[in-house]
Amino acid sequence: MSGTDTAEPAGGAEFAAAYRAWAPLVRGLARRTLGDARDAEDVTQQVFAAAWRGRHGYRPERGSLQNWLVGIARRKIADELAARYRRTALLAAAGEALAVGPGDPAARPETVLDRLVIRQELAKLPPAQRTVLRLAYYDDLSQTQIAARTGWPLGTVKSHARRGLHRLRDGLDSGPGT
Repeated sequence: MSGTDTAEPAGGAEFAAAYRAWAPLVRGLARRTLGDARDAEDVTQQVFAAAWRGRHGYRPERGSLQNWLVGIARRKIADELAARYRRTALLAAAGEALAVGPGDPAARPETVLDRLVIRQELAKLPPAQRTVLRLAYYDDLSQTQIAARTGWPLGTVKSHARRGLHRLRDGLDSGPGT
C-alpha cells in the first residue's frame, strides 16, 4: 500500500496510509446502504481489519486496491444486513411468543418462559423429528395423520416421535436450571 493504488499491502505505515485514503469511501458506502453512522463505522473497521488479515491475498494484477477494499466492504455490509434480519426475526418471534391476552393463564411469566425454552430445544432437533413433534403437538395430528401428510411410513413417524421426545427430554434435563 505504497503511493500507488496497486502496490501489495505490506507494512503498518502503508496500511495506515491506505486507511486514510480509502476509509471515507468504505464508510460512505456502508452509511448509504445501512443508514446508520455507527454501523457504518463498525463495518469500516471490520473491512480494514479483514484487509489487514488478508493482505497477503491481495493481488494487484487482479484489480486496484480500491476495488479490493470495496469488494470486502460489500461482503461486510451484506453480513451486517443479514445480522439485522436475524435480529429482527428473533425479536418478532419473541414478541409473537409473548403475545397473549390479559387474564390468560398463558400470560404467566413461567408459562411464557417454558414455551420459549421448548421452542429453543425443538429447534435443535433434526428436521424429521422436529416436523413430527410439531405436527403432533402444535397441529394436533395423530401419528397416522402425520404419516399421511408427510408420506413417511407409520413406523418411521413413530420412530421420529420417540427419538425426538427422548432428545427433547434430554435437552430439557440438561438445561441451565438443572
